[in-house]
Amino acid sequence: MAVSANRLELLQIADAVAREKSIDKQIVIAAMADAIQKAARSRYGQETNIRADINPNTGEMKLQRLLEVVEEVEESARELSLADARTRNPDAQVGDFIAEQLPPMDFGRIAAQSAKQVIVQKVREAERDRQYDEYKDRIGEIVNGSVKRVEYGNVVVDLGRGEAIIRRDELIPRENFKYGDRVRAYVYDVRREQRGPQIFLSRTHPQFMAKLFTMEVPEIYDGIIEIKSVARDPGSRAKIAVISRDSSIDPVGACVGMRGSRVQAVVGELGGEKIDIIPWSQDAAAFIVNALQPAEVAKVVLDEEAERIEVVVPDDQLSLAIGRRGQNVRLASQLTGWDIDILTEQEESERRQKEFVERSSLFMDALNVDEMVGQVLASEGFTSVEEVAYVESDEISSIDGFDEGTAEEIQMRAREYLEKIEAEHDAKRRELGVEDELREIPGVTTAMMVTLGEDGVKTIEDFAGYAIDDLVGWKERKDGETKFYPGVLADFGVSRADAEQMVVAARLKMGWISEEDLVEEAEETAEEEEATGA
Repeated sequence: MAVSANRLELLQIADAVAREKSIDKQIVIAAMADAIQKAARSRYGQETNIRADINPNTGEMKLQRLLEVVEEVEESARELSLADARTRNPDAQVGDFIAEQLPPMDFGRIAAQSAKQVIVQKVREAERDRQYDEYKDRIGEIVNGSVKRVEYGNVVVDLGRGEAIIRRDELIPRENFKYGDRVRAYVYDVRREQRGPQIFLSRTHPQFMAKLFTMEVPEIYDGIIEIKSVARDPGSRAKIAVISRDSSIDPVGACVGMRGSRVQAVVGELGGEKIDIIPWSQDAAAFIVNALQPAEVAKVVLDEEAERIEVVVPDDQLSLAIGRRGQNVRLASQLTGWDIDILTEQEESERRQKEFVERSSLFMDALNVDEMVGQVLASEGFTSVEEVAYVESDEISSIDGFDEGTAEEIQMRAREYLEKIEAEHDAKRRELGVEDELREIPGVTTAMMVTLGEDGVKTIEDFAGYAIDDLVGWKERKDGETKFYPGVLADFGVSRADAEQMVVAARLKMGWISEEDLVEEAEETAEEEEATGA
């Protein structure tokens, strides 16, 4: 069958559009068929079920009306009775469709315009799908493009096969781009939106710097050196923690490069951002000391439960450790994931002296002893009356100047004091209306019951409604700083694990959960951890 010029032209147009938009030719031909169907319905009636087929090899077009076979015809334009259908096809059954050939039609101006709109719309949708599918798998990569335009401080980047945007807050401060400039950025998000896929780029994202180092340092690309964490103050300063899997390779030296060539290439791309390359360590204290470079650290005290660390520096190192506007300690905190408190040696000495005086006064008042005995107990490391009351008596009698009789007397006074305080708490608890059954929760003391009662909790059911954060507190990070909000039991030193056990015990007693639920949850958690590890 000879192919007419019109058919050839149809195929050529489909081929050209597919190449220009980088989409499948079949999608363009399907869009043309949809357009022809819409134009045909305008002529034969919108209620008519019309199908248009275009042969992708010859360009031949078929126009058919589809009639559904039914028992009783209600819409003659869409339906055909079973009896009439069997005159055309003896094997016809109810639910089948009979195709009725329609003659070729000439498109009027309005029909042609409508068809064009359908084709443009379908091709645009296909182009958007192609762009989304291409870039959704490139999140986490660095892309290159040229500046297409700048709108209200946001930079629109032409990537060749798509457009992306760098929002104003994702640009390095004091960085200016104009039309035609080459730009390199990190793909951090790709979203489907009404106006098409939106590709979001960033030059301030910490991983942008990590990817630049991966491109400049072959050892990182090969996996010999690993980037453990990154912290940035874009355009000003950054810290990057690295570790080597090969003991013969210095991770810091490899990242710096010969005469600083590798790190300078990254610094140049980031507009002169100063970069501290830190050796990562599994020992949190050693890692934090490294992260605070160039400041020297005299001593560190870790509080693993609260994920806080106290760093003591010489008086002349304080400003260096904190950095301009707190930049050095803030970046070190982001890099390590720990909240860092910095004290000078003088401040630490004053604080320890204050704690010593407070503990001495506590022992003097609680045990009814003189100042010397109170100071001796405080200097021996006792921090509470409970410790004094329940340690082995030989720990007290072995102190210089104390004998067994003195130790027994001190411990007896300590226990009497605790019994008195317990009685006072119990009376207060009753006054607040806190029920006795709350003691059945493991770990809950009378003093805690008073605090819970002041918070409006009086029954196990009330307690079961607590979230873990309600008990131990929570942290929120804002503007680079972490703020701690104390929980109801924050003053009692309750750990997160202990708080979780308390809440679970209360919910078990209330029947909100069962032992089987806990077993299932533990198994699911184990499976997830195993899958993540794999």
